[in-house]
Amino acid sequence: MDNQRMADTVERNLSGLRIVIDRGTCIGSRNCIKLAPEVFALDAEGIVAFRENAPDIDRGRLVEACDVCPVDALQVIDPDETQIVP
Repeated sequence: MDNQRMADTVERNLSGLRIVIDRGTCIGSRNCIKLAPEVFALDAEGIVAFRENAPDIDRGRLVEACDVCPVDALQVIDPDETQIVP
C-alpha cells in the first residue's frame, strides 16, 4: 500500500513549474531551505512549507532546491506535466 496520502500534499506554481510538497514524507532536513530560503520554510511541525509570499526565483535553483531533498518529498513538474524531480 502506498504510504503517501493526498491530504499530505501541498502544491504551488512557481517560476513556471508546479512544486509539490509531500508533507508525509518530509523529515525536515532543511536542504531545500538552504538553497531557496525565500520559497521554503519549516512550519510549526518541523515540516517544509511554502512561504506565504514566495516569489518566482531562478528555475535552476528552484529545481536544485527540490532535488537535494534526501527523501524525495519535493516534486517538480514542468508545464508539459513531465516530472523533473525526483
